[in-house]
Amino acid sequence: MSSNDPEEARMLKELLETASSLNGYGVLCKTTLSQVKALCEPPPPYSPQQVVAIRTRIARMSQSVFAAMLNVSVSTVQKWESPTAGKPPHGAAVRLLQILESRGIEALIV
Repeated sequence: MSSNDPEEARMLKELLETASSLNGYGVLCKTTLSQVKALCEPPPPYSPQQVVAIRTRIARMSQSVFAAMLNVSVSTVQKWESPTAGKPPHGAAVRLLQILESRGIEALIV
């Protein structure tokens, strides 16, 4: 659990401690505690090669369809996939990539 914002990191740490305590008292089940832990952990960074692999092997989409699915521009996806652009995905996009990688495209299709 690391954050560039010290206040955010502190709040996430306190949230995790509270959830652990609630689990210890039997108020919070292990499944919910696992979900809280997953939300408190920052998503991993994604390299251009990883973004391409998620798009082509997991989502099996063109850049334009993938961009529409993630609600970003095609240019943004191109920058994520370019080793020379130096523009890795960040914020909510990283979390969505993490979900795609672990659960597949079905997790985003409602």
